[in-house]
Amino acid sequence: MTDRKPLGMSYESWIDQQITEAAERGDFDNLPGTGKALPPGADDEDWWFRDYLEREEVSADAALPLPLLLRKEADTLDATVHDLPTEEKVRAAVADLNRRITESWRLPAQPGLFVRKVDPEPVVAGWLATRPAPPPPEEPPAPVPVPWWRRLFTQPG
Repeated sequence: MTDRKPLGMSYESWIDQQITEAAERGDFDNLPGTGKALPPGADDEDWWFRDYLEREEVSADAALPLPLLLRKEADTLDATVHDLPTEEKVRAAVADLNRRITESWRLPAQPGLFVRKVDPEPVVAGWLATRPAPPPPEEPPAPVPVPWWRRLFTQPG
């Protein structure tokens, strides 16, 4: 623990004196990062947050307001529904997004952040355009002709 600051000395000069004495004692020798340049972008006020996201491998989307998250999801909806197997599931995905958009309207949000509902018809049309055309219906096999002798000896009805 350091001594108390003398009464007649300013904080700045007392702190400078403490740092100088610690450097002379070698307290700052062999510290990790000694002599290295500061990382680029360290002057950003959110550097610690960006560093945390990178270190923990977390997406920055978690920090976005809900309307922006929903806008982003609406923008990527075509890619999201691309792998869905049926039109009903595509419509269900659009309905779920529209339900969450409607719920977001009820929550207070920052001014200027508004999300419109997604029209399902263009999404379904885009999904159908990526699907291969259905195979043509197979024609039923032609009836096998019955030989004359079978017609002769079989009873009708």
